[in-house]
Amino acid sequence: MKHSIISLMLFLSASLSAKTIVVKYTTDDATQRIQSAIDEARKDKGKPVTIRLESGNYHISRTNSSKHLYFVSNTASESENPDQTKHIGLWIKDMKNLTIDGNGACLVTHGEMTPFAIDKSENITIKNISIKASDPTVPEMTVTERGDKYIVAKAHPLSKYQITNDMFAWIGESWTLTGGIAQLYDPETTLNIRHSSPLSNLDKAIELEPGLIRFNYKDKAPMCKPGQVFQMRDGIRDEVAGLVNLSKNIRLQNIGFHFMGNFGIVSQVSEDLIYDRLLCEPEYGKGRTDVGFADFLQFSGCKGKIKIANSRFIGAHDDPINIHGTHLRIVEYPAPNQIKICYMHHQTYGLEQFFAGDDIDIVDANSLLCMQQVKIRKVERLNDREILLTLKSVASENVKTKSDVVVENTTWTPEVEINNNFFASIPTRGILVTTRKKVIIEDNIFLRMPMSAILIANEGRSWFESGPVADVTIRNNQFIECGSPVICIAPENGKYEGAIHKNITICDNRFDLLNADAIFAKATDGLIVKDNFFITNSSTKEVSQLIRTEQCENVIVKNNRIEAL
Repeated sequence: MKHSIISLMLFLSASLSAKTIVVKYTTDDATQRIQSAIDEARKDKGKPVTIRLESGNYHISRTNSSKHLYFVSNTASESENPDQTKHIGLWIKDMKNLTIDGNGACLVTHGEMTPFAIDKSENITIKNISIKASDPTVPEMTVTERGDKYIVAKAHPLSKYQITNDMFAWIGESWTLTGGIAQLYDPETTLNIRHSSPLSNLDKAIELEPGLIRFNYKDKAPMCKPGQVFQMRDGIRDEVAGLVNLSKNIRLQNIGFHFMGNFGIVSQVSEDLIYDRLLCEPEYGKGRTDVGFADFLQFSGCKGKIKIANSRFIGAHDDPINIHGTHLRIVEYPAPNQIKICYMHHQTYGLEQFFAGDDIDIVDANSLLCMQQVKIRKVERLNDREILLTLKSVASENVKTKSDVVVENTTWTPEVEINNNFFASIPTRGILVTTRKKVIIEDNIFLRMPMSAILIANEGRSWFESGPVADVTIRNNQFIECGSPVICIAPENGKYEGAIHKNITICDNRFDLLNADAIFAKATDGLIVKDNFFITNSSTKEVSQLIRTEQCENVIVKNNRIEAL
């Protein structure tokens, strides 16, 4: 009893010592008021602080945002976006033990911006809030009629436009769209596929009535039918929906992301991330079908544990979840114990991704096999693309004779758990994951991914997304009418010199198949496929016909069942 009383007193003492800052609800621009609350919490120098919003819509704007330079993985090249300054709504920098409790409030963005950024911070929680845009940079219109050389479409109320000299443009705060990229959403099938833009090959646009536009084309009208929805955007990822950079113990909980402009939430070079109950889906009852300009969750060069649970991922323009490292190419050996490395992919550069004491693998980019493991003594940034690493040992002669060699920081590789999530209305894959630490993907539902529901890749010559997997379990998932192969293990090695991936178990899953391929694996040692249930509408009668392997060793296929409809 005495122990219980002491515990209660300590709990009450800790609760009373925690500071709470309340941001009052008003209808004006709240950007600076919320940022002032964050700045006030910073003064407590790491003592626990909760910032609590009152219920209501809080408007945050590009105009009044915090402007800071950030290089963000998988976003935009120097030519695509020469100025990498981000326009940040909630800027959390050099902070500890902060909770932002939205209390059911909604952040409404105005203009292209990054709603929040967490930089060099620890023990940060954002919860009980939703985020949407007043002017989504993915405008939508629903087809009402199609002829041979015209369509008639109804613009969504949030999609503003103007017609000047018969030419059409979508407009928002500080942005316009006259061409770009498109997807076509079919409400009957929930399929969301990439499509040519209905703004291409346009002869003239005519407003028939407010919000109803006739598009006349020089040649054939785009293929579509009444009821389908065009979603349009440009291809430049100059802002992100959220940034977690060089931070630790970050929790995003019970957040409705109803629009994620320009790119998703990028978590880079960060540690121990829990993302729970994220609703990345259109706001209920508002008539929109798109949420994401590109990916939903991108993790680049993280470590510790990544946990993504109890969430819904509906309506993106690219992969909902992508977890990977980065291969940088060795371009020079300035000294026996030095290597100059370079970011090769045009959309990733400038990251602070290597630190003294880190372990790296030196990898043959063609075989994707490690040639040497070394430790970093010193890191020197030469420019936005190039880094000089001084090693604690000498690069081997075998390494130096190879013409195409890359490195991966193996210290910054995460353990991953993805469970109890729902994926739908996605044009690509559901999950991409490449990490050598333990991975568990379980109790998820994948509905009609046009490509593979799960992709395990690894490559050093295209996207430069690393690396090998060594312990993956995929179990108790439902794959409903996904693309073929449903689970794809496909490292992009140019030649085979040994297994790249190891120890992958696929068990107790249900596959409702459209095509014959359920599982494909390449260059894998220790693949187990057991206790799965396959439903197929083809003439396939043997499980062995649903599983293809190439350059694989120690494959076990047992206790699976198949049913032909």
